Amino acid sequence: MVRRWCFLPFIAFLIALAGCSSSTPQSPAVSPTTGKPLRGWQKPYEVYGVSYTPLLDHQGFSEEGIASWYGKKFHGRKTSNGEIYDMYAMTAAHKTLPLGVFVQVDNLNNGKTVVVRVNDRGPFVAGRIIDLSYTAASRLGVVGPGTAPVRITALGYQQWDNSGQPHYTLPQSVQTGPFTVQVGAFTQQPNATRLAEKLKRQYGHADVQQAWVDGRLFYRVRAGKYDSLEAAQQGREELARQGVGRGFVVAID
Repeated sequence: MVRRWCFLPFIAFLIALAGCSSSTPQSPAVSPTTGKPLRGWQKPYEVYGVSYTPLLDHQGFSEEGIASWYGKKFHGRKTSNGEIYDMYAMTAAHKTLPLGVFVQVDNLNNGKTVVVRVNDRGPFVAGRIIDLSYTAASRLGVVGPGTAPVRITALGYQQWDNSGQPHYTLPQSVQTGPFTVQVGAFTQQPNATRLAEKLKRQYGHADVQQAWVDGRLFYRVRAGKYDSLEAAQQGREELARQGVGRGFVVAID
């Protein structure tokens, strides 16, 4: 049984979309590589005052953190890419990886490995990096404990060769920075400013960004500036070790 305190991805995503609808209309977001308008699932979004910018490419992506899972309650509902969630399929939710990409998930506790396709957004809980379908979680040994430490590695988009074996294609370009780490979101600007000033003295870069979510104004504190996703992830871990809290890596607009 999924613990009650587990955040499940698509509900939070819908809430974020509802909040964004009250914002002032802006020009359509475009891809920095092609100049073409972004699809709905490629556009930046916000959940609970935290902003996320989906990666346009997955090449070289690897991440370690906590995996959780979601099952019967969401079986048959729509996922972020418009598919119907099937708890018995090998799928998963991730906050920023391109939808449709396949990833390898390694359970760092028991050595088990699965390959899943990302078709949803989430989980929106600090420290958790992927939400697995019931079947994927079962095969990985996550259903019982509810969570497990994992490593995820992006493989690509699945194709089949003449022998009937799957292989994965890599993108044409590489998603690079700049990235930063969002360490908190406040409803009171002075609190956000104090934290940002402290982090700026320690790490050389920190700022406060305003964001309207569900009709409420949040002040988001972001620290550090990194040229690659890997460097940003290392920066996030360093901030956590310094007691700042385990934040989220976000792309700088």
